This record gives sequence, structure tokens and C-alpha cells, in this order.
Amino acid sequence: MTTSIAFLGLGLIGGTLAKAIRQAHPDYQLMAYDPDRDTLARALSDRSIDTNCAKDDPRLAQCRYIFLCAPVEYNLEYLRFLKERISPDCIVSDVGSVKEPIHQAAEELGLADCFIGGHPMAGSERSGYENSKAQLLENAYFILTPSKDITLEKVEAYKELVASFGSIPLILTPHEHDYITAGISHIPHVIASSLVNLVRLLDDEEQHMKLIAAGGFRDITRIASSSPVMWEQICTENTENISQILDAYIRLLQKAKAELDGGDFAAIRQMFADSRDYRDSMDIVSYGPLKKEYTLYMDILDEAGGIATITTILAMANISIRNIGIIHNREFEQGVLRIEFYEEPAMQQAVSLLKKRNYIVYER
Repeated sequence: MTTSIAFLGLGLIGGTLAKAIRQAHPDYQLMAYDPDRDTLARALSDRSIDTNCAKDDPRLAQCRYIFLCAPVEYNLEYLRFLKERISPDCIVSDVGSVKEPIHQAAEELGLADCFIGGHPMAGSERSGYENSKAQLLENAYFILTPSKDITLEKVEAYKELVASFGSIPLILTPHEHDYITAGISHIPHVIASSLVNLVRLLDDEEQHMKLIAAGGFRDITRIASSSPVMWEQICTENTENISQILDAYIRLLQKAKAELDGGDFAAIRQMFADSRDYRDSMDIVSYGPLKKEYTLYMDILDEAGGIATITTILAMANISIRNIGIIHNREFEQGVLRIEFYEEPAMQQAVSLLKKRNYIVYER
């Protein structure tokens, strides 16, 4: 019997999940509902789904999995509808960034025997189906938060599905999930947005800060481009955890300010050393969403064909490039061209080849 899966909502994460499952299981029957007809047409055109459906479609009763990928208020509405219609072996999940509220709703509706919260720890600062891609889930943690009455058989089945499209399943309780994601996901968005607004407020009329914002600033504020509506909802749902961790962060900032004002630069140096060591320890993990980057920077002549020459050199040696781009501001990087590779051996081979051609190369 063909496995049927439905997606209620087909934005960035819903679309990414559909594409990942399609890639891993081309024989599965995938259907989706989304209020945006253009999104559904695009998903049908690129064959991410087999058919569209209504939000109250009777075919949902035949599904093995139903993924709620809409904003929270709509997901809660879908839960109420699904209560009387799903089959006993169906697994209902969501992909939201906060888990305790939807678990509470599932329990109140008597759905604790079929609901498993899901949260793929991957994404983009850009929203919408048009930015979805299966690769976002490769080697990314996919957190599962089983309800208290769910069977082990259903949990294992969901874990196997997650592993099948290249993600790493991780079981947490809803409370553990919400506290952890407040620290590693929600607070960084608050900080990034606050930092961008700080520069906006402090910039001069000529907007010099905006003009020369360097790689470091752009990297740590990239996520400030995310959906304001989505992040308002996340802050609304996870207020207590975000506030608690934000208090701890503010105390660290106050400590750093006191050390600066008091001239305790040894303490400032230790702050940078501690953060460097802990951040570098994340890079030694060989799996998960935070991978070590294999990147080099290099100076090139400002002439036509300069980048093409470099890529040709690497292509002739069968070296694959993950990403390449020009750095317009050199506040931190020595080179103007940034090249990122998939693996360290490829980067080392590229360094050797380019140095032999007398390029000035800087490894990260």
C-alpha cells in the first residue's frame, strides 16, 4: 500500500520537507494544501507533490503522516478538524519552533496518541516555497517531541522517515526543546535585529555605517532578514524562556561593559578566548547543522576573467566549489575573493594549486 503524506501549509519548511521526502521516497503519494494557489501550482509543476487538496479534504483520513506547516493559529484549527477524521495509525506533526503550546492543544483535543512535535533545525532567512530545497535538511538535526501517550512504534517510524531523507532525529521533551531553542535560535534573532536597529539609530546622515558594514556584521545579522510576523509569533509563544535567557545575556553584556569601563582588559581578553574556544569546539563535530567551513581567501587582480581563471584551475583538478564570492570590505578578511569547499582535502589541494600559480592565498 502506497504511503500517503499531506502538508497543510507549503512555505519554506513545508516545501523543503516535501522536496526531501519526494527525493528519498519517489513512490510516496504527497498532497498539500496552501491558500496561495501559485505556490500549489509551482509545487505541482516541479513535482514536489502529486496533487493539491482542501484543508478539510476527506483524503486526509488515508494519510500515514500529516504535517502542519502553517502559522500556529492555523495549525491549532487543523488539529481540531483532524481529531475526528484521521486513521488510528496516522502520525500528526508540526514543524514549528515552539512546542509546548501545540502539545497542550493536542492533549486537550485527545490527540496525544498520534501527535509528535517536529522541528527541523534548518532554514533560511528567506521565507516562502520559492526558497525551499531538500538540501536544507541534509545532516541537520530534526528534533522530535513525542506526546506522552504516543506508541514507541510511531516514534520509531517517524525517526526512520527523518533519517531516510538525511536528517538526524533527536528526541526531546517539549519543555527541553523550547528552552534550548530559545537559547540557540530565538535569542540570536532578537540580538541580530537589535544590533541592526542599533546601527540604524547611530548611523550618520550619509549612512557610512551602512555603507561599510563588514563581513562580520553581515554574518551575525543575516537572520535579521527573517519574517517579522513569524518571529513575533515565536516570541509570543515562548516568552518565558526567551525572557529568562535574555536576562542572562544582558548580565553578560553588563559585565563586559563594567570590565571595559574599569580597564580590566585581561578579563576582556578572557571573554574573547572563552568564546573562541567554545565556538571552535562546535566545528569538530562531524555532523549536525553547524559544520566546519573549509574556506580560503585570496587576492586577485582587478581584471576581466580573473575569477574565471581561478575556477578553471580548480575545475581542471576536479575540485568542487561549494560557494564563491567577492568580499568588498576587508575589515577582517585578508583576501578579496572567498571560496568555500565541501571538504578539507579539496581546500588543501586548492591552496597548493593556487600558490603554485603565485596567487596569495589565506586559509581560514
